[in-house]
Amino acid sequence: MKHRTREAIFNLVSTECTDRHAIDLFAGTGALGLEALSRGADSATFIEKHVPSARIVEENIHTLGVADRATLLVTSAFLWAKRDLPSAVAGPPSDAEWLVFCSPPYAFYTERQAEMLELIRRVQEHAPPDSILIVEADEQFDFELLRRDSRYNPFWDVRGYRPAVIGLWRNSGPRDVAAESLE
Repeated sequence: MKHRTREAIFNLVSTECTDRHAIDLFAGTGALGLEALSRGADSATFIEKHVPSARIVEENIHTLGVADRATLLVTSAFLWAKRDLPSAVAGPPSDAEWLVFCSPPYAFYTERQAEMLELIRRVQEHAPPDSILIVEADEQFDFELLRRDSRYNPFWDVRGYRPAVIGLWRNSGPRDVAAESLE
Protein backbone atom coordinates (compact mmCIF):
# COMPACT_ATOMS: atom_id res chain seq x y z
CA MET A 1 0.00 0.00 0.00
CA LYS A 2 1.29 3.38 -0.91
CA HIS A 3 1.80 5.96 1.82
CA ARG A 4 -0.74 8.25 0.12
CA THR A 5 -3.41 5.54 0.25
CA ARG A 6 -2.72 4.76 3.90
CA GLU A 7 -2.91 8.46 4.73
CA ALA A 8 -6.25 8.71 2.90
CA ILE A 9 -7.65 5.75 4.86
CA PHE A 10 -6.74 7.30 8.19
CA ASN A 11 -8.11 10.66 7.10
CA LEU A 12 -11.45 8.86 6.64
CA VAL A 13 -11.43 7.10 10.04
CA SER A 14 -8.87 8.90 12.19
CA THR A 15 -11.29 9.99 14.90
CA GLU A 16 -12.96 6.58 14.91
CA CYS A 17 -9.94 4.46 15.84
CA THR A 18 -10.33 5.05 19.57
CA ASP A 19 -11.56 2.12 21.66
CA ARG A 20 -11.84 -0.22 18.67
CA HIS A 21 -10.31 -3.60 17.98
CA ALA A 22 -8.30 -3.37 14.75
CA ILE A 23 -8.11 -6.44 12.54
CA ASP A 24 -5.42 -6.25 9.88
CA LEU A 25 -6.14 -8.97 7.30
CA PHE A 26 -3.24 -9.63 4.92
CA ALA A 27 -1.14 -7.61 7.37
CA GLY A 28 2.10 -7.39 5.37
CA THR A 29 4.28 -5.26 7.66
CA GLY A 30 1.36 -4.54 9.99
CA ALA A 31 1.34 -0.84 9.13
CA LEU A 32 -2.46 -0.46 9.16
CA GLY A 33 -3.06 -2.22 12.47
CA LEU A 34 -0.10 -0.48 14.08
CA GLU A 35 -1.31 2.90 12.88
CA ALA A 36 -4.74 2.13 14.34
CA LEU A 37 -3.09 1.32 17.69
CA SER A 38 -1.14 4.58 17.56
CA ARG A 39 -4.43 6.43 16.99
CA GLY A 40 -6.19 4.94 20.01
CA ALA A 41 -7.36 1.44 19.11
CA ASP A 42 -7.47 -0.69 22.26
CA SER A 43 -6.08 -3.81 20.59
CA ALA A 44 -5.22 -5.34 17.24
CA THR A 45 -5.14 -8.71 15.55
CA PHE A 46 -2.71 -9.13 12.67
CA ILE A 47 -3.27 -11.96 10.19
CA GLU A 48 -0.40 -12.76 7.85
CA LYS A 49 0.26 -16.09 6.16
CA HIS A 50 3.68 -15.26 4.66
CA VAL A 51 6.15 -16.24 7.40
CA PRO A 52 8.90 -13.69 6.54
CA SER A 53 6.28 -10.91 6.55
CA ALA A 54 4.82 -12.21 9.82
CA ARG A 55 8.29 -11.94 11.36
CA ILE A 56 8.41 -8.30 10.31
CA VAL A 57 5.00 -7.71 11.89
CA GLU A 58 6.24 -9.34 15.10
CA GLU A 59 9.39 -7.19 15.11
CA ASN A 60 7.33 -4.05 14.52
CA ILE A 61 4.94 -4.94 17.34
CA HIS A 62 7.85 -5.35 19.77
CA THR A 63 9.76 -2.32 18.50
CA LEU A 64 6.71 -0.12 19.06
CA GLY A 65 6.04 -1.61 22.50
CA VAL A 66 2.48 -2.76 21.80
CA ALA A 67 2.90 -6.50 22.38
CA ASP A 68 0.42 -6.36 25.26
CA ARG A 69 -2.29 -5.12 22.86
CA ALA A 70 -1.41 -7.06 19.72
CA THR A 71 -2.00 -10.61 18.55
CA LEU A 72 -0.24 -12.01 15.50
CA LEU A 73 -1.79 -15.01 13.76
CA VAL A 74 0.36 -16.70 11.13
CA THR A 75 -2.42 -18.11 9.00
CA SER A 76 -4.41 -17.48 5.87
CA ALA A 77 -7.03 -14.73 6.17
CA PHE A 78 -9.39 -17.00 4.22
CA LEU A 79 -8.91 -19.88 6.65
CA TRP A 80 -9.18 -17.54 9.66
CA ALA A 81 -12.51 -16.20 8.37
CA LYS A 82 -13.92 -19.72 8.01
CA ARG A 83 -12.47 -21.27 11.15
CA ASP A 84 -11.80 -18.54 13.73
CA LEU A 85 -13.89 -15.51 12.88
CA PRO A 86 -17.09 -16.74 14.60
CA SER A 87 -15.21 -17.14 17.89
CA ALA A 88 -13.57 -13.72 17.47
CA VAL A 89 -16.95 -12.14 18.18
CA ALA A 90 -17.31 -14.00 21.49
CA GLY A 91 -13.69 -13.59 22.54
CA PRO A 92 -12.01 -10.54 23.99
CA PRO A 93 -12.50 -7.74 23.31
CA SER A 94 -16.10 -8.78 22.65
CA ASP A 95 -17.58 -5.40 23.51
CA ALA A 96 -15.39 -3.38 21.13
CA GLU A 97 -16.39 -2.34 17.66
CA TRP A 98 -14.02 -3.49 14.96
CA LEU A 99 -11.91 -1.54 12.52
CA VAL A 100 -11.09 -4.11 9.84
CA PHE A 101 -8.50 -3.53 7.13
CA CYS A 102 -8.64 -5.80 4.08
CA SER A 103 -5.69 -4.98 1.87
CA PRO A 104 -4.68 -8.14 -0.02
CA PRO A 105 -2.57 -8.39 -3.14
CA TYR A 106 -4.74 -6.87 -5.88
CA ALA A 107 -4.51 -10.08 -7.93
CA PHE A 108 -6.65 -11.84 -5.30
CA TYR A 109 -9.69 -9.86 -6.51
CA THR A 110 -9.45 -11.59 -9.89
CA GLU A 111 -7.64 -14.86 -9.20
CA ARG A 112 -9.52 -15.61 -5.96
CA GLN A 113 -12.62 -13.45 -6.40
CA ALA A 114 -15.10 -15.91 -4.85
CA GLU A 115 -12.87 -16.34 -1.79
CA MET A 116 -12.43 -12.57 -1.43
CA LEU A 117 -16.17 -11.94 -1.62
CA GLU A 118 -16.80 -14.71 0.93
CA LEU A 119 -14.14 -13.30 3.27
CA ILE A 120 -15.67 -9.82 3.13
CA ARG A 121 -19.19 -11.23 3.58
CA ARG A 122 -18.07 -13.21 6.65
CA VAL A 123 -16.51 -10.12 8.22
CA GLN A 124 -19.74 -8.21 7.58
CA GLU A 125 -21.78 -11.04 9.07
CA HIS A 126 -19.79 -11.24 12.29
CA ALA A 127 -18.78 -7.61 12.86
CA PRO A 128 -20.30 -6.03 15.98
CA PRO A 129 -22.65 -3.08 15.43
CA ASP A 130 -20.92 0.18 14.48
CA SER A 131 -17.86 -1.63 13.15
CA ILE A 132 -16.00 -0.35 10.10
CA LEU A 133 -14.59 -2.41 7.24
CA ILE A 134 -12.08 -0.87 4.84
CA VAL A 135 -11.33 -2.72 1.62
CA GLU A 136 -8.44 -1.75 -0.63
CA ALA A 137 -8.55 -2.96 -4.22
CA ASP A 138 -7.49 -1.65 -7.58
CA GLU A 139 -9.59 -0.16 -10.35
CA GLN A 140 -10.27 -3.60 -11.87
CA PHE A 141 -12.39 -4.67 -8.88
CA ASP A 142 -16.11 -3.92 -9.16
CA PHE A 143 -17.41 -2.74 -5.78
CA GLU A 144 -20.94 -3.37 -7.08
CA LEU A 145 -20.26 -7.03 -6.24
CA LEU A 146 -20.17 -6.01 -2.56
CA ARG A 147 -23.22 -3.76 -2.79
CA ARG A 148 -25.43 -6.57 -4.10
CA ASP A 149 -25.53 -8.51 -0.82
CA SER A 150 -28.94 -7.45 0.48
CA ARG A 151 -28.48 -8.90 3.97
CA TYR A 152 -26.16 -6.10 5.04
CA ASN A 153 -25.84 -2.39 4.52
CA PRO A 154 -25.23 -2.14 0.76
CA PHE A 155 -23.83 1.37 1.05
CA TRP A 156 -20.12 1.51 0.43
CA ASP A 157 -18.25 4.80 0.39
CA VAL A 158 -15.93 4.13 -2.56
CA ARG A 159 -13.07 6.50 -3.36
CA GLY A 160 -10.25 6.33 -5.87
CA TYR A 161 -6.61 6.93 -5.02
CA ARG A 162 -4.95 5.68 -8.20
CA PRO A 163 -4.11 2.91 -8.60
CA ALA A 164 -5.96 2.01 -5.39
CA VAL A 165 -9.68 2.14 -4.76
CA ILE A 166 -10.85 2.25 -1.15
CA GLY A 167 -14.26 1.01 -0.05
CA LEU A 168 -15.48 1.92 3.42
CA TRP A 169 -18.46 0.04 4.92
CA ARG A 170 -20.12 0.70 8.26
CA ASN A 171 -22.07 -2.01 10.05
CA SER A 172 -25.60 -0.92 10.65
CA GLY A 173 -26.63 -4.55 11.23
CA PRO A 174 -28.58 -6.97 9.04
CA ARG A 175 -31.21 -5.34 6.89
CA ASP A 176 -34.82 -6.04 7.75
CA VAL A 177 -36.06 -6.81 4.25
CA ALA A 178 -39.62 -7.48 5.46
CA ALA A 179 -39.83 -4.08 7.18
CA GLU A 180 -38.40 -2.34 4.11
CA SER A 181 -41.04 -3.92 1.88
CA LEU A 182 -43.75 -2.32 4.05
CA GLU A 183 -42.36 1.16 3.43
